[in-house]
Parts: sequence; structure tokens; C-alpha cells
Amino acid sequence: MRVGRISKVSAVALAAVLVLSACTGTDSGPQQPTATASASVGGNVTVLETDAFSSFNPESVTGATRTNLRVDYATHSGFNYVDPNLVIQKNEQFGKYQKVSDDPLVIKYTINKGVQWSDGAPVTAADLLLQWAAASGYYNDATLDADYKVIKGTAYFHSAGDPTGIANTERPVISDEGMSLTLTYKKPFSDWETALGSTVSIPAHIVAVRSGLKDADALSALLESVSRGDADAPVAPNATLRKVADFWNTGFDTKSMPDPSLALSNGAFLVKSINADTDLVLTPNADYAWGAKPKLDTLTVHYAPDGDPQVAALKEGGADVISPTATAEVSAALTAAKSKGIVVDQGQGLGFDQVALNFKGVFSNADFRTAFLKSVPRQEIVRELAVPLDSKAVALNSFVFRQSQTPYKESARSNGSTSYADVDIDGAKIILAEAKPSIRILYNVDDPVRAKEYALIAASAELAGFAVTNAGMPAATWQTALKAGEFDVALFGWKANATGSVQVPQVFRTGALSNVNNFSNTVVDQLTEDLASNPNDAKQDALKMQIDKLVFDAGYGVPLFARDSILAHSAHVGGVRFSPVDVGAWWNVWEWTHIS
Repeated sequence: MRVGRISKVSAVALAAVLVLSACTGTDSGPQQPTATASASVGGNVTVLETDAFSSFNPESVTGATRTNLRVDYATHSGFNYVDPNLVIQKNEQFGKYQKVSDDPLVIKYTINKGVQWSDGAPVTAADLLLQWAAASGYYNDATLDADYKVIKGTAYFHSAGDPTGIANTERPVISDEGMSLTLTYKKPFSDWETALGSTVSIPAHIVAVRSGLKDADALSALLESVSRGDADAPVAPNATLRKVADFWNTGFDTKSMPDPSLALSNGAFLVKSINADTDLVLTPNADYAWGAKPKLDTLTVHYAPDGDPQVAALKEGGADVISPTATAEVSAALTAAKSKGIVVDQGQGLGFDQVALNFKGVFSNADFRTAFLKSVPRQEIVRELAVPLDSKAVALNSFVFRQSQTPYKESARSNGSTSYADVDIDGAKIILAEAKPSIRILYNVDDPVRAKEYALIAASAELAGFAVTNAGMPAATWQTALKAGEFDVALFGWKANATGSVQVPQVFRTGALSNVNNFSNTVVDQLTEDLASNPNDAKQDALKMQIDKLVFDAGYGVPLFARDSILAHSAHVGGVRFSPVDVGAWWNVWEWTHIS
């Protein structure tokens, strides 16, 4: 396949899909001091994360983990962020952006004077230009194989994000004494507001010097001189740009405290220390004046496995804030611990579980797809796995809308999901007749929810006449098998981006980044193209409703239920609030307080 940018189906790539409107948890608001406790400026709060910190560049393929993203959010600023109601909030203390034109779409970003990196260097348009270069794939002329390995040409920047939209931009123009960058799109792009600059994380002046260039201006001159890559006509790689990209790709990866120049901040906190695979300590950035100042003296990040170990650490005082995967067992354990002053905040997250069928192999047969989907015991799965967490939980009947969205009910009535509302073993048997198809069901065996889903689905499929092979794999390897198509049925979840619609094409467009089951429909391809370029909300909803129906009609699979998210904190921390976004409780980390 021919692409102009390198990517991989990683945890982040698999997460960056679909679209949600506002959906939040029970908002208990900032924790208020009691009569015998008082919140004060200062003190330490300890937060647990599952994965150890490993990179100061969360946008790269090697650095794209949840822990890295959250530390980056605390230590870097940008033009906006997403609040718990999934509303984009502008940070005009950092800078401003404005739509200059609709046709063509032109956006101008201007950074305020005085915004600086923690080494005193100003944050400028040079930093934005480097960010655009890495995200857009503008210079890449590589042809990649099915495993995303370069077989011809050059792939410079290895960005983990999807290039939809920003890849269709002209080379930006720097102006206003280096403080503004103007970006022109070759065609309309509905999600332009979050395409560039939400967080400015990588200092161009450091990348420049580490790559052998004099300064950020020299790097900008390089990026302004190299031509756009063309996979149909690759050229010899630019040696200097290769050095720049190589450093951007992996130069910020580290498990210990690096040279200070690789840990620069332009946000509320600074990274003070890192002990490999053990902990990371953040302290306030004393020079930060373009946003809310932190109230803590230190924020310590420790690491612990998901589930019971995190709950135990919170109960025993080894942690103040945790956000484990929401299961009935975890919810029950945390609810029981409320008597110890633990605060639990639970709500619908951005993810949902689904069954997806591989359109290559046994399920290239449309009748077999229909028969299998009739056998999926969706209501039983919801009763056993979703209701214990949320008594009001029901089956999800759309691939592109959540229950909280206005179009959901209309789409669910017309998209064909009613055909799979209840298990129909007899109907499946009739379709299969005497056939007994052999199928492999892939899932993450380390996820207790998926393991239970497998048991229920496999038992029901065998009743219908399928010969089921358990193809479950551990957390460390199952995504590789998913990407490689080593399954007939896959049980996994999508986690939606907090805003926008352009993520839908990542899943359903032929050959798209997150199209892991070889689904292909020419009408859907055109609709997803229209969706990415149409800024009108009503028209976007109409397009998504058409996509929803076509996906169900094709036997793509079935959605199961929306996953809850859970947050818990001790009585020693205030200001912590639930949010379904990727940074979770960290979304307002500057408001956290220590309560004594």
C-alpha cells in the first residue's frame, strides 16, 4: 500500500476513533475540606498509573502511552483542552487561533509573547512548524507493506496519530516576527480545531541543536526548503531532515531523568526526577504565567498493575488517586472503602465493547456472518458484565453514536441493529443448515471482562453450529494478532476521541489505519470522505446515520455496551474530578490540593 506517513496500530492508534458528545460521570465537584480538615497550598499527592513513564514525546510511535500523555499534559500548554463535558476550552493566555477563511480553510495560530520553555527560550511558531511537520507526513515518500515496514522511499517522522485532515494542508507560513503560523487546508476539514497546537510539547530549538543545526530558525528554514514527498516518485532522503526526524522519533525516549534540555516544560509542572520503572516526581513550574498555577508542592507518580493492586494501594494509603479499569469487582471494593473516606466517581467513558468479524476467511461468506451475529447473546452479556456496574446499562445499538447523543435513538431504530437485539440460535441453525464453520475468536485474556465475553459468545456460537477455537492472547501480544488479521472474530473495544467526527473514517474506510477486519464498502468510503470535510453538525449526523446502517447491513459485527470509567481518591486530596477524556482526572491537575 502507498502512504505518505508511517503509523502503527498501537494502543493509541486503536484508541483514536469514533466520536462522542457530552457524557460525564457523577460530578461530585472539587473535594471540600471538612470541619476537621483543611486544604492548603502545598503538600504532595501520589497518583497511580499502570504503565511506567518512558518518553517526553507522547506523539511518537514509541512514546504513545497513557502515562506519557498524562505527564505531557501536566508539563506542557497549548491553545486549548477538552473539559469533562467534552467541550473544547480555549487557553487564550497561551495564544489565540482564528479561522481566517472557509474556502479555502485557513487557520492562523498566534502564540502570546512571554510564553516560554523552562530554559527561558520563547515558544514560537518554529515549535508549531515542527509539530505540523511530524503530524502531517508532508515530507514522507515511503511505500509501506501491510506491516507498516518501509519497502521504498523514506518515512521521516513516525507519528502515532492519524493524519486525516492535517495531511491535506499546504506548507504553513510563519509571520508576526516568528510568533504566528498560518495553515491552509486543500479541502475542508471538520476537526480543524484540534488538529494542531492543543499541546505544544517538543521544543524546536532543542531538536535543531541535537540534529546538528544552529537553532530553531535554521530548523524552520530546513522545513521550508524541503519539497513535499510523493510516494509515486520517491527521491533520495534529505540527510539533515533524516537526522531531525530520527531525533524527534526517539530522542526524547527515556526511563530515567535525562539531560534537562530533553525535559523542558512550558506548562504548569516540571519533571523533577525519574526513577526508572519506579516513580516520577513533578514540581510547579515557577515561571509559568499563562494558565492556572498548581496548588501542590509535588505530584508523585507511582506505577501499579491495574485492578486490585491499585485499589489496595489506595485503601492502605500508598496512593491518593487511582483510575483502574472499571469492573464490578473493582467498583464493589471501592464502594466498600467509602467508609475510610475514599471518594468514588464513576461514569460512562469514551469506550465501548464490540464483536468484529474478519471479512477475509470464513466470514467472507455473508450468510455465515449473519448466522454468527444471530448467535451473540448480547442481552446476557449486558446483564452479566454491564449491569453490575450500572443498573441502567443496556445494549449499545450503534457503531457511531452513544446513548447520550441526540441522533442515537433514530439511528438505532433504522440501522438494522434490531435484527440482533436478542439471541436467535434457531435462526442461526437454519442459515447454517448442515455447515459447521470453524472460527477463531481473538481477545485479551488478561482483561476479565473480555474473558467473560468470550465464554458467553463461544458457548452460544457452538450451540448454533460453529466450531470455536479459543484464540485469546495475553495483553502484550493480542493487538499484534489483531493487526495481522489472525482471527475470524475479535472482541475488543474502541475508545473514542473526545471531540469531532473525523475518527469514523479511521475504522470504516477501506484500508484505513484502524480498519483491522478488512471491511470494505465503496459507499461507506465516499460517506466517510464527506464526513471528514463537512463542518455542519446536522449533515455530519445524517452522514453517520447512513454509515451506521451500511455497517450493520454488511454484517460488520455488533456493538455490545458502553464501558464505564472509574476514578477514586483518598480524603487527603481535593479538586479531583472525573473526566472521560484520555488524560482522565489529570484534566485539571493544577486544581488538586493536599488536605491534612
